[in-house]
Amino acid sequence: MKAGPSRTAWGVARLRALHQLRDGGVIFPDPFAIALLGEDVAALQARPETPDSRRVRRFIAARSRIGEAFLARAVERGVRQVAMLGAGFDTFALRNPYPDLRVFEIDHPATQEHKRARLSAAGLAIPAGLRLVPVDFERDSLMEALSAAGFEASAPCFFLWLGVIVYLTPDAIDTTLRLIARLGDAELVFDYTEPPESFPAAARAFVAERRRRVAAIGEPWVSHFRREEMAARLQAHGFAHSEDLDGAAIEDWITAHTPGMAGRRIAGSHLVRARVLR
Repeated sequence: MKAGPSRTAWGVARLRALHQLRDGGVIFPDPFAIALLGEDVAALQARPETPDSRRVRRFIAARSRIGEAFLARAVERGVRQVAMLGAGFDTFALRNPYPDLRVFEIDHPATQEHKRARLSAAGLAIPAGLRLVPVDFERDSLMEALSAAGFEASAPCFFLWLGVIVYLTPDAIDTTLRLIARLGDAELVFDYTEPPESFPAAARAFVAERRRRVAAIGEPWVSHFRREEMAARLQAHGFAHSEDLDGAAIEDWITAHTPGMAGRRIAGSHLVRARVLR
């Protein structure tokens, strides 16, 4: 991946802001998304879109809402620390409704510096319960960085890893899965994408164009998995339980939780919840 802050993470931040503007935030309300982005609202609203780009925006909103719904269940059972891997410009720490929940945001140092600058420009203070932990997933030790920031490896924990693994090598993904699986009581929510050739024919041109664009800015897609491959990977690393929501299941979740927002699923995308118990 190129040096400097992540442009794809910034793109996700823009989609979250657009979800507030164009959809009223009905899938994923985020009162800080527009302010953190800091872009002209009129210009945002004027951006062209297609049915495919709308589906991507819906998926971005849905994966955050479902991930935070899983986190809420974890807090109910006693989890008091959440690690957000590749947090980008996520705003959960600003919205955190749980006074006893510590939030660790892990991301590339350059992206975190950009986020600090955007928070300052928006007049948003870093919450007391947030720790910003700079890590390069391809080079640095995740657990060493987390421990130095006050993360308790022996305590129950929850990991959110959204919009990241498609940009990582299989070895880097396995290293992170292995580290999380070694913890005593850990739950992980992440998303992944199927190989491009498994997409429906109608979606392949759009997927190819997205792939070309991210490669052109130095953040190419690297890793793709079929559902059975991901299930085997998780089992091999010691995750005792996992559930895999494909695009249809995610769309069903949206329809059930946000009446009036039914739409076509985004092909090839999956959201996984996996848990390890010792």
